[in-house]
Amino acid sequence: MSAERVPARVITVSDRCARGETDDLSGPLAVSRLADHGVDADLDCVPDEDEAIRLAIARALDAGARVVFTTGGTGVSPRDVTPEATEPLLVTRIPGLEDAMRRAGQLHAPTAALSRGLVGVTRRDARGALIVNAPGSRGGVEDAVAVVGPLVAHLLDQLAGGDHSR
Repeated sequence: MSAERVPARVITVSDRCARGETDDLSGPLAVSRLADHGVDADLDCVPDEDEAIRLAIARALDAGARVVFTTGGTGVSPRDVTPEATEPLLVTRIPGLEDAMRRAGQLHAPTAALSRGLVGVTRRDARGALIVNAPGSRGGVEDAVAVVGPLVAHLLDQLAGGDHSR
C-alpha cells in the first residue's frame, strides 16, 4: 500500500458519552494516535447497545472506512456488548492481534486480561476493512494502537493481494 492516508472511523461505545453526561476521552485519543500511523479517522459515539454498535460500524464501512476502531464495551459487565455486535461483521478474526493487545495492556494493568475485544477483517480482498475493538480506557486505546497501528498499511496491502515478503 502506498503512503496515502487510510480512511477510518473511531466509534466510542459508551452510554454516558452518548447521553452527553461525560466527556469522551478515549475516542479523540484514538483518532490522534491512529493519525500517527497514516490513519485519518472521523469520530462517532453510540450507546452500549448491540444494534447501535453494529449500525455505526456498518455506516462507517458504507462511507468507505478501511479501519473501524471501537473503544469501549469490551469488558464483562452486562452492558459490554461490543464484541457480540462486531463478530457477525467479521469474515476472518486475527487472534494474534487480539492477544497482543491484551498482553501489551497487562504490562501496566492486570485488568487488561478481562478485555474481550476482537480484531478482524470484513472481507479478504481489496475492499476489506480492519475492525479493532479496544477497551474504553485511555491506556487500552494506547495499547491497542501501539499494537495495530504499525501494521495497518501492511495488513490492507495483504488484503489487496500484496507480496508477503517484508
